[in-house]
Amino acid sequence: MKVVFVAALLVVLASAKPQSEPEVAIPILKSESIKNDDGSYKFSYESADGIIRSETGEQKQVTPEDTGSTAQGTISWKAPNGKTVTMTFTADENGYQPKVTVE
Repeated sequence: MKVVFVAALLVVLASAKPQSEPEVAIPILKSESIKNDDGSYKFSYESADGIIRSETGEQKQVTPEDTGSTAQGTISWKAPNGKTVTMTFTADENGYQPKVTVE
């Protein structure tokens, strides 16, 4: 009897679950990607929902014995309140350093 009750309860809960909206693909309006033999790169894209992203990176001599990667970039998007959020960042031997502005 308990098994039937639990099974019936699961069916009720599953049918009461809110149905999510189907996912819609967001078109990419612009896209560029360059990878160089020396390890440097550059990419950018802009999507139809207003996201704009760009990044550059390269290999860097950190110490006489070690190399590492550095990157700089920007991403911006419209927040639900209509303001534009922009994050710029640098990632290097000093760590990840983001800066965010809202306008």
